[in-house]
Amino acid sequence: MTLSKLAPLSLTVAIAASLAACGKTEAPVAAVAADTAKPAFDMAQIKTPSVAFNVADLDPTASACADLNGFVNGTWLKANPVPGDQTTWGSFEILRERSLEVQHALVEQAATADAKAGTVEAQIGDIWKTGSDEAAIEAAGIAPLQPELEKIAALGDSAAIAGYLRDAYAQGQGFLFSLYASPDFKDSGNVIAYVGQGGLGLPEKGYYFDESQANIRDAYVAYIEQLLALSGVDAAQAKEQARAVMDFETRLAKASLSRIELRDPAKRYNPVSALDADKLTPNFSWTALFDTLKVPAKDKFSLAQPGFFGELDKMLADVPAATWQAYLRFHTVDNAAPYLSKGFEQANFDFYSKTLRGQQEMQPRWKRVLESVNGAMGEALGQLYVEAVFPAESKVEMQHLVENLSAALKTRLENLPWMGEETKKKALEKWASFTPKIGYPDKWRDWSGLTTSGDSYLGNMRAARAFNYRYMLDKIGKPVDRTEWGMTPQTVNAYYNATKNEIVFPAAILQPPFFDAKADPALNYGGIGAVIGHEMMHGYDDSGSQFAANGNFDNWWTDADRSAFNSRTDKLVAQFDGYESLPGVNVKGKLTLGENIGDLGGLTVAFDALQMALKEDPSKNVAIDGYSQDQRFFMNWATVWRRNFTEGELRVRLNTDPHAPANFRANGAPSNMPAFAAAFECKAGDAMVRGDDTRVVIW
Repeated sequence: MTLSKLAPLSLTVAIAASLAACGKTEAPVAAVAADTAKPAFDMAQIKTPSVAFNVADLDPTASACADLNGFVNGTWLKANPVPGDQTTWGSFEILRERSLEVQHALVEQAATADAKAGTVEAQIGDIWKTGSDEAAIEAAGIAPLQPELEKIAALGDSAAIAGYLRDAYAQGQGFLFSLYASPDFKDSGNVIAYVGQGGLGLPEKGYYFDESQANIRDAYVAYIEQLLALSGVDAAQAKEQARAVMDFETRLAKASLSRIELRDPAKRYNPVSALDADKLTPNFSWTALFDTLKVPAKDKFSLAQPGFFGELDKMLADVPAATWQAYLRFHTVDNAAPYLSKGFEQANFDFYSKTLRGQQEMQPRWKRVLESVNGAMGEALGQLYVEAVFPAESKVEMQHLVENLSAALKTRLENLPWMGEETKKKALEKWASFTPKIGYPDKWRDWSGLTTSGDSYLGNMRAARAFNYRYMLDKIGKPVDRTEWGMTPQTVNAYYNATKNEIVFPAAILQPPFFDAKADPALNYGGIGAVIGHEMMHGYDDSGSQFAANGNFDNWWTDADRSAFNSRTDKLVAQFDGYESLPGVNVKGKLTLGENIGDLGGLTVAFDALQMALKEDPSKNVAIDGYSQDQRFFMNWATVWRRNFTEGELRVRLNTDPHAPANFRANGAPSNMPAFAAAFECKAGDAMVRGDDTRVVIW
C-alpha cells in the first residue's frame, strides 16, 4: 500500500498463482518504439552481490536432517538482517535489488536523452523527472488533488454519490470495489467484466474484528484523522470523520468474504446481466456504470460476492452523505499520498510500512520513483531491460528445462496409483495444453495516446492510471489476447494462469540461485527447475484443478478421484497448520494450500527431471565441494527460500499471503520426500522425515 497505489485497479487475474508474494504491483502498460536504440549496459556496474548457492554459507553446527533451512541458510540469515528500508530480505529481494540497479540506469538514460515528445522514452523521462523534483512536489502541496476533493465535497445525496463513483471508475480511480477485465471462467477464449468486493484500507477483513489487531485499528483511525487534517479538514472534524470512516469500513468488512473463502473459484464467479444486477442494488445502476465506462458488459458480467454488494447498496441509502464524503476524501488522498508533498508521503509510510509491516526507513527517492515508473509503464521499461541484460541463450536453455520438467510430469501423471483412467485422461489433456512463456512477451504493447508532462508527478501518475484502465476495459467483449503477460520482464517472480493454462517466467528470475547456464544440473533443477514444476503443478492444485485444459471452469474429475485428492491435500493443510511462525500464531494451511501443493509437486517433478538429465549425461553426476548432485539439488531449493522478515511483515503475510513463510517452504516439501531422506541419509524419527501416517503424497 505504498508506491503502487495508483497502479491499475485490478489487473492481477484472480485465478493466476505466482511463485512468491510481491510487495508491489507492476502493471504492463506500454510499448517501446521499434526504433528504440539498444542501451549499452555493463553488468559490472551492479553493486548488489549475487546470491548463488555457496557452501561457505552452510551452518556446520546444523543438520540437514533436522532443519534443511537452518543447515543451508542459518549462517547467511544471521549475517543478513532485514535492512531498515525493507520488510523482508532474502534471495528474491536481492535479485530485485539487482534488477532495480539495471532499471535505474535505464531510466536515467531515458530522462537525459533528447527524446521526442510522445515517445516512450519521453514518457518515462517525464515520470522520472517529475517524481525526482522534490522541490516542485513540495511547493504544489495538495493543489494537484484539489479539483477532485472539491467534487467530493459537493456530493449531497446517494444519487450524486453513485454518479461520482461511475465517473471515478471511468478514470481508473475507483477503490470501493474491484472492476476488471479477465477471461470468462466458462468461456475462457473471451473476456468479460468482473466485479468483486473491496473498499477496505486494512489488509483483510479480520483486521477489523480480531482482538489481536486492536492496536492496528487504533493506528489506522489515527492515520485517517491525520490524512484528513493534512488535506484541509478542521482538526475536530477530522477526528469525528476518522471514526465514521472506520465504522463505514467495518460494515463493509462484515459483508466481505475472507481470503480463504476467496480461494474457491466459485466464490469469484457469478455471471449476471446488468438488469438483474440492478435489482440487487437498486441504489446503484450497473447499466448506468457500463454506459459511463463504454464497455459491452450489460448482457453478462460477473458480480461475485452478492452479499457484499447488497450491503453496499444499503449503505448508499442509509449512510449520511457527510460520511460518504469523508470516506471518499480519505481514500482519494490516501491513494495519492506517495505522489504528494512530504507530509502526505511520510504519513502514508508511517502507517502502511512502519506500523503495519515494521519497515523502519523509507526507501531512497530513486527507488520510490522507479516503482512509480514500473507501476505506470512497466512493460515499456521491461523492453529496455531485456535488450540490456537478457541473453538469448538463457531463453534457449530454459526451453530445454521446461521440456524436461514437462516429460517428468507426464510420467508422474501416467503412473498415479490413486487416480482413475477417466480423470487421468483429462489430466494428461491439460498437461498437453500447457503454454510456457519465457523471458519477455513476443509482442510488446503499444502506448500511443498517453499524455505526460514535466509539470506534475501526481498528474502523470493519474494520467497513466486512466490510460491503463481504459486499455484494460477495452478488452471486455473481445477474444483473449494470449500473447499478453501479467508480469513485467524485470519482475523477480513467475506465475501460472488457469484460464490460459500458461506458465510464465520473467527474465529477471533467470539468474542465480534460480538459474545459471554454467551451473551443474543439480543447482538449476533445484532452482528454476523446481519453479517450473511449481507453476505446472498450479494447474493441478486445489483451485487450478477446477479448470480444464481449455481454461474453462469445469469439473473434469470423477467424484471418487476428487475425494482421493482432497484426502491427500487435507494432510498438507494439517502439516502447515502445525507450523508455528510467531509465538501463538501458526501458518494457515487452507490459505497456503495451493502454493504448498505447487511446492511439493514441483520439487518432486524437478527431482525426477534431474535424474533423467543425469542418466542422459552420466558425466555430470559428480559430487562438487563434497556434496552429491542429489544433495545440491535440495540445498539449492533451500537457498531460493532464504529470507528474513520483520515481525510486522510476517504478521501481515500470515493473515493475507497464500504463500507460507519461506523457512517452512524450504523444509515443508523435502520433509515429505523419501529422495531427500536418502540423499542426506536421514533416519526415521528425524525432524525432516515425516512418518507414513503424516507424509503427504499427491502428485
